[in-house]
Amino acid sequence: MKIRAKFLAIVLPIIVAGILVGGISAASIARNAVTRVTVRLMGFKTDQLAQYMDNQWRMLVENQLGSRPEMVRAAQAGIESYARSLLLSDTELVFALDQKGAVAMATGDVPLSEAEAAALARPAATDRSLGTIRVGGVPRVASRFLFEPFGWTVFTTEVQDVFYQDVTRITWQTLILIAGACAVAVVLLLLFVRVLMTPLARTASAMKSIITSNDLSSRVTVDYRDEIGEMSQTFNVMIGELEKAYDRIKGYAFQAVVSQKKEKKIRHIFQKYVPQELIDKFFANPEAMLVGENRQLSVLFSDIRSFTTISEGLAPDVLVSGLNRYFSVMVDIIMNRGGIVDKYIGDAIMAFFGAPVGHENDALGSVQAGLEMLDALDGFNAEQRRRSEPEFHIGVGINFGIVTVGNIGTERKMDYTVIGDMVNVASRLEGLTKRYHQPVIISEILKDKMDGALPTRLIDTVAVKGRHGGIRVYAPHRDLAPAQEQAFRRHNEAMELYYQRRFAEAEQGFSEVARLLPGDTLAGMMTERCQAMVGSPPAADWDGVEIMDTK
Repeated sequence: MKIRAKFLAIVLPIIVAGILVGGISAASIARNAVTRVTVRLMGFKTDQLAQYMDNQWRMLVENQLGSRPEMVRAAQAGIESYARSLLLSDTELVFALDQKGAVAMATGDVPLSEAEAAALARPAATDRSLGTIRVGGVPRVASRFLFEPFGWTVFTTEVQDVFYQDVTRITWQTLILIAGACAVAVVLLLLFVRVLMTPLARTASAMKSIITSNDLSSRVTVDYRDEIGEMSQTFNVMIGELEKAYDRIKGYAFQAVVSQKKEKKIRHIFQKYVPQELIDKFFANPEAMLVGENRQLSVLFSDIRSFTTISEGLAPDVLVSGLNRYFSVMVDIIMNRGGIVDKYIGDAIMAFFGAPVGHENDALGSVQAGLEMLDALDGFNAEQRRRSEPEFHIGVGINFGIVTVGNIGTERKMDYTVIGDMVNVASRLEGLTKRYHQPVIISEILKDKMDGALPTRLIDTVAVKGRHGGIRVYAPHRDLAPAQEQAFRRHNEAMELYYQRRFAEAEQGFSEVARLLPGDTLAGMMTERCQAMVGSPPAADWDGVEIMDTK
């Protein structure tokens, strides 16, 4: 890309962005002001009408005329007349529906279709806030309120296009002004770039001629005594120094060959300890490796359950041999999915996906790695049984989000690792696998990141230790039998009923899941929880979050 194009690519967006921001801000302020006035006017009319109706009814009651139909009709006729006096345009319409959905009062024709009448008869907010309704197929902005003495629902309405016509006009005028300003800015910028870049183009042409001919005795003509002329003079000096440096370059080339051989040797040694991608990045930019960066990636924790009990019954050499075989199997799976093993924490594995090099499918790859670790565990345990050694059972927790990644430590000892709240949550998720008897648990953000690539089952909404607020956690699966697929779908529906405080309906859903999946732990746990909620409903501020104390 030429300098001229780069200059335009950098400066033009800045100018256009400034124009856009200014124009849109002004338009937004004007739109908001006009809308606010219009909304207040409609609200004022609604308040005045409601107050008038209250006064009319109060007069009937105070004069003991509320039971006389003719007087009530007279009051209603007065209300209709007053409503007409509030109208400012032919398109405004005030009408009232009785409890049967029939038009009881109107300032004009109300051509309601059956569908529109049914929609207006459904329960809705009556706090006089604005909404949109349809009357005769025409969308209208409406404010409604309930007048209980007559059993009316009263609507103050205006055609939507008329209601927002000033706002629409302001928008179009702003767009036209912005387009004109952008066009003028582009023309002026093109003229400026042409004047500025012409001397540079001539200098670049002379330089290219020197490079093509390899004639180091040639020099660039200095046309101007400014920064461009100084650049040309500096280039002439550089050409002279190149002749002197030629011999030194040959020596540097020899040293480069020797350095390449050393680099290959270092790579071969450190590949056993550090991922290949990290080594490549280090050699490409060693200084950058000393600085942390914030990145979005997946973090996986796996842990062998009851490992302390297992280790107490084994000789040290047998224990270490078993652990090494287990780690070898699991690490191969993680690395085959593009993951990096961060560290071993006793019998636990911490890994992350997405650094130092990110991949498009890191989120899905991390979950697939967790599921494949479970599959590989079956083969590992078969070997354990053959050796008459105890089987391993693991839990896997995976989270996705922003972490700080980089070399962390001191000059004498550094680790390429990730830190942050998201990492802590991933560790807590692994701890939840024991409580919910699920081998793999992932966070909601990771589930959304997979975008439906794998079926998931909503487990619970939990607030783990060290984390404010609740997060939804899920159990992922690879393939589901028809009964499992039906059960998972019914379970997720029942969980939503549970969060809506519809505990009896949720209990029926979980009971159906238990029938489809006999012995299912989650279904049994949620059934018991719903029964408890039915017997002793939670407080009004209950949000469905379970407080956990995982380690």
